[in-house]
Amino acid sequence: MPAVPLKLIVGLGNPGDDYERTRHNIGFWFVDELARRQGGGERAPVRSSRTARLLDLFRSEPRHQAELVRIHIADQEVWLMKPQSYMNRSGGPVASVAHFYKVSAGEILVAYDELDFPPGVARLKLGGGAAGHNGVRDIAAHIGSEFWRLRIGIGRPNARGQGSDHVLGRASGEDERLIRDTIAAAADTIPVLMQEGAQKAMNFLHSRDAPPQS
Repeated sequence: MPAVPLKLIVGLGNPGDDYERTRHNIGFWFVDELARRQGGGERAPVRSSRTARLLDLFRSEPRHQAELVRIHIADQEVWLMKPQSYMNRSGGPVASVAHFYKVSAGEILVAYDELDFPPGVARLKLGGGAAGHNGVRDIAAHIGSEFWRLRIGIGRPNARGQGSDHVLGRASGEDERLIRDTIAAAADTIPVLMQEGAQKAMNFLHSRDAPPQS
């Protein structure tokens, strides 16, 4: 498959310190990792936070209800985005940024938490359904479904009916380590996707050894 010219990478999450370390904010963690390793943007002053946030590379864009930073990946300019509208209303901000910068759905990648995969697993695909993820559903309602998805596993709760508490809770120390290792591997995959195409990128990411299941 040909190289994929991504222009906008969106990490899904909820704004605010109360949500920063929750499983539902894994999309934010992913774009933060890309921004840190690419050194994007001018650094803003340090902001106080209960989680001792490092220097924030993103700038607030109220007209788009988003935080944005422009970086370069594989010698191409890419916008990184964190919607600030809360998860279930992510579509409006994504559509606003996409329209303003003339980005098509096929040039967008959305990173988010996936209950159906255990921590330590991530999958890349183009298009498809929302599989119950309200943020993805809202984006598809605004721009169509043919955008790239990076699904980062968080696993399912042990008991039925605990999905909301699970995604809005913090992962255990071991699960968070697996998730952050997966985020690093997924960040390594983005230049492959943009330079060598989807098949090479999927082979690179999907061939990682899955963690043993308890």
